Amino acid sequence: MAKARKKARTKAHARRKSVRSKASTRRAVKAKTRAKARKPQRFTVSHHREEDFDQGLRAYSAYRDLGLAPATGGLVQAHVIRMTKPFTAEEVAIPHYHDVEFQMVYVLKGWFQSEFEGEGVHSFHAGSCWIQPPGIKHTVRGYSDDCELLEIVLPAEFETVTLA
Repeated sequence: MAKARKKARTKAHARRKSVRSKASTRRAVKAKTRAKARKPQRFTVSHHREEDFDQGLRAYSAYRDLGLAPATGGLVQAHVIRMTKPFTAEEVAIPHYHDVEFQMVYVLKGWFQSEFEGEGVHSFHAGSCWIQPPGIKHTVRGYSDDCELLEIVLPAEFETVTLA
């Protein structure tokens, strides 16, 4: 009886291993196919220049594009966001989400506060970083006058959907 159970467990383990192996192979093939379909990345450099900040997505902030979108064939966008107006809830606290695959924000200066659906309100200070899952609804709840953020988004082109 013990041998039969051991044999059954060994067969089950072999099946799981085979399934994992096939899934791993499929992922590797997909990744290779995507890599071939993409344009090769180019070397690029972006040095800080005040004149590179311009009006962007939001009226209360200025954006400095770091040039990653053209260098990566649209795979990645990165920019520095500088808050240019004092926080006012009427103008800034508008619920929205982004149609992205990946979004990461790093606080360069000051502090920033945001509320995320299902996660509550979070405060971030210089040196803090967060990742927003695709489609998570969020709202800006406040920021310091000197706030600057680094935002990295995949893909470079995406939609912001306003909920209010």
